[in-house]
Amino acid sequence: EKGSFIWPGFGENSRVLKWVCERLGRNPTGHSVMTPIGQVPTIDSIDISGLEDEFNVSSMSRLLTVDPKEWLAEISGVREYYKQFGKRLPAALVEELDSLEKRLGSVDVVPTNNQALISWVQEMRDMCKPAHVRWATG
Repeated sequence: EKGSFIWPGFGENSRVLKWVCERLGRNPTGHSVMTPIGQVPTIDSIDISGLEDEFNVSSMSRLLTVDPKEWLAEISGVREYYKQFGKRLPAALVEELDSLEKRLGSVDVVPTNNQALISWVQEMRDMCKPAHVRWATG
């Protein structure tokens, strides 16, 4: 952000690894939301205790936001990078990039920043598996 990193640094990456481990097993405790790029931690699922002076919930919110426009803008650069590998590039990487591009292009615009509501809608999506979700704003 503005030429600097949002996350406090490599020394704090163990907090993310802790969340990953909490997502495993029969009774996972680490919470996440599904995004076009995959599962992303909820704002409160990564322990940021002791970082309050340099990192807060607002910072976490910015860090975990998945902006489809920003991600789509990066895809052409990834494709350009892949060109250097020619036929040696595993087809699975191209397939995954194509799939990511498709997921990013079909994202519903969410008209709220209310994480509780967004999480609830995602939970209902996962449970009911609708073809589309339509947001009503008025």
